[in-house]
Amino acid sequence: MIDDSLFRNGGTAGSLPANDAKMLAVLVAAEREAGAAILTVYRSPVNVEHKADKSPVTAADRLSHDIVTAVLKRNYSYPVLSEEGKSIGYDERRRWEAFWLVDPLDGTKEFISGNGEFTVNIALIRGGVPVMGAIYVPVKDVLYYAVKGGGAYKIENELTVMLPLRTERKNVTVAGSRSHASREFEEYVRTLGERHEDLAFVSAGSSLKFCLVAEGAADLYPRLGTTMEWDTAAGQVIVEEAGGSVMVAGGCRPLTYNKADLRNPHFIVSRSECHE
Repeated sequence: MIDDSLFRNGGTAGSLPANDAKMLAVLVAAEREAGAAILTVYRSPVNVEHKADKSPVTAADRLSHDIVTAVLKRNYSYPVLSEEGKSIGYDERRRWEAFWLVDPLDGTKEFISGNGEFTVNIALIRGGVPVMGAIYVPVKDVLYYAVKGGGAYKIENELTVMLPLRTERKNVTVAGSRSHASREFEEYVRTLGERHEDLAFVSAGSSLKFCLVAEGAADLYPRLGTTMEWDTAAGQVIVEEAGGSVMVAGGCRPLTYNKADLRNPHFIVSRSECHE
C-alpha cells in the first residue's frame, strides 16, 4: 500500500486533490525504490557500456528503469517513455493523451565518477505539458516535487519546505553543467558577464541545476547543448511551480513534449517568469 498522506494532509506541503496526491505518492515511491536499488551498486566496480550516441549506460540505469516502469504500470495504465526504453515510434506516441516520462538515472557520468550528483526523474505529461514531476537525489535522500497549480516543494531530513527558499544575493548566479560544457554556453556567460560585474557561477550535475534555480540558489541555467525530453520535464514543472520559467532560447516559448524528435531545442531556465 502506497501512503499518500504526505501530499493530502495539508500543512507545509499544501493539500492536493485526492487523485493528484495518490498519483504523486506512486511517482515518489517509484523514485525512492529505484534510488535505493541504485545505491546498492553505487561505487562498486562499474561496467560501462556505450549507446549508439556514445553516451554511457550502466547496470544501474537499467535496474532503475525496470523498477520505475514496474511501479508505474502496476498502479496506472498510462504508457511509459523512458530513456532506457525509448524505441517507441512517433506514430504510436502521437496518440498518447497522457504518459509518464522517465529518466531512470540522470547523470550517469556523475554516477560513474562517484560525485553523487545523479538523480531519478519522473514527470507526467498531458497534452505536451509536464503537469507533475519529481526529482530524487538518492545519495542525499532529497526530493523535489511539484504538481501544476499546486506549488513546488523540497523534502530533506523529513522536513518539507515550499520553493523558492527566498535566498537573497547581491550577485547574479548562473548554474552550469559539470559534465556538458559547450562553446555556446561559454559565449553566453561571457556576454552576461559584460552586463553583470558581480556574475557568479555554480556547477552541478544532472537535473540538479533545475533544482538550484527552483530553490533560488541560482538565477539562470542556460542549456545550449543537446538534451532530451526526459532530461528536462520533471525539472520544468518544478521550476515553473516555484515561479520560474523554462523557455526556448531567444524567446518566451516553453519547452513542449512528445515531439516527433525527442531532442530539446536550446533553452534557458530562469528563476523569474519570462517577459517578451
